[in-house]
Amino acid sequence: MTPPPAAAPPPVPLFSLYRVFFMLGLLSFGGGVSAWMHREVVQVRGWMTDAEFISGFALAQILPGVNSANLAVYLGQHLRGPLGAATALIGMLTGPFAVVILAAVIYHRLVGLPGFAAATAGVAAVAVGMLLRLGLTLARRVPRRLAAYTAMLATFLAVGVLNWPLVPVVAVIAPISILAAWPRNPTRPTHA
Repeated sequence: MTPPPAAAPPPVPLFSLYRVFFMLGLLSFGGGVSAWMHREVVQVRGWMTDAEFISGFALAQILPGVNSANLAVYLGQHLRGPLGAATALIGMLTGPFAVVILAAVIYHRLVGLPGFAAATAGVAAVAVGMLLRLGLTLARRVPRRLAAYTAMLATFLAVGVLNWPLVPVVAVIAPISILAAWPRNPTRPTHA
């Protein structure tokens, strides 16, 4: 006798989705939001797996626009469909919108504060560290194949070291990487 199939987990409530992305948008500075998204959505709440997140992260990187906004749309879509995508994006943008408007109003006072430039440089350094951590975490989960590591290294060298433009590099490396990772069926039926 086979056990009954496990019940699907209940859908993530839209208010919970909004609250998480509101806090992510409000408390993340300097580009480290993708790392926080991974932590909150995968590690803390278990709303999706690492593999699902990695797929969305990769897609968000190659689509035009702000990577974190692209990732929020993907995560919201994955968790609750189109309404979830809109909820995650709006949640992520609401807090920063209010902060930016407030900062614009008082910017001339902030610039005059001693240590303001050092504080912003510190925030940027933290964001770089968080992105490095996310990169290392995701790299560990890449299938252990020479083609995957070669694609990662080639992209890093081309964009990070040689400063080649991202779009042409991705346009060349992505199709090669997809072909190299494409599943192959070694036991194809033969027709007589």
